[in-house]
Amino acid sequence: MLIVELKSLLKGTEILEDLKKDPESHGGPPDCILLCRIREQVLRELGFRDIFKKVKDEENAKAILLFEDVVCLNDSIEDEGQRLENLVRGIFAGNIFDLGSAKLAEIFAKDGMSFLASCQNIVPRPWVIDDLDTLKLKWSRKPWKKAVIFVDNSGADIILGILPFARELLRRGTQVVLAANDLPSINDVTYAELLEIIAKLKDENGQLVGVDTSNLLIANSGNDLPVIDLSRVSQELAYLASDADLVILEGMGRGIETNLYAQFKCDSLKIGMVKHPEVAQFLGGRLYDCVFKYNEVLS
Repeated sequence: MLIVELKSLLKGTEILEDLKKDPESHGGPPDCILLCRIREQVLRELGFRDIFKKVKDEENAKAILLFEDVVCLNDSIEDEGQRLENLVRGIFAGNIFDLGSAKLAEIFAKDGMSFLASCQNIVPRPWVIDDLDTLKLKWSRKPWKKAVIFVDNSGADIILGILPFARELLRRGTQVVLAANDLPSINDVTYAELLEIIAKLKDENGQLVGVDTSNLLIANSGNDLPVIDLSRVSQELAYLASDADLVILEGMGRGIETNLYAQFKCDSLKIGMVKHPEVAQFLGGRLYDCVFKYNEVLS
């Protein structure tokens, strides 16, 4: 194992030296996407294909046990605006389970993470980018026909954060496409894992705690990174997204670092927690601040 780790370190160092001499030496300027792609390539070449598989499976199992309680708590909130805010806070609380952040990985290894405690500890509003009140005004008046959600991490993130939100959209009559990575990267949920999670959460009638799932689709995004280049998604997802009127990018990698200012022909929502000091500084916010950026396209 030590020899493999040394080889990985040497290979990575060699590539970084190449980039110092010629920034275009590995296929383009060394932006966030290229550097992630190089890192994943080096890891896979050396046999590290799904290094957090055990942790993902354990966290998925824990979150599945809490799913019904979380959605029932949301369902009990009668005020539509308050229920939406509770769902959004759940997304942020789930998004804390991110082993791509060194600090959070350290906390997770030491003490674990509690979803309910995380919900209580979300930084107070207003967040560094906070369009939640704008979305609340549109929520009851604008039923979207199809939403594509680019999902992020395994465990509480997908099961207790995104899926209750997706279930609420389904309940409102929106068709929902969940787009997950093709291959493992850090602790991001994969397409195959998401299919398994949904199968475990459905009851004998194929419902998610009383909500019909015939309008829920799971798609392979074609991505294999913790960030995403939307010009390189799978043909399947491109087809499914062609008539979407809402696109949601969740997580720091997809929603903030690579697509915060991406413009769409339909409404869009970028949701993520700021987990790197450099990103917090760039945005002028706090570490663990929240980004909730909603853009409406007027027809």
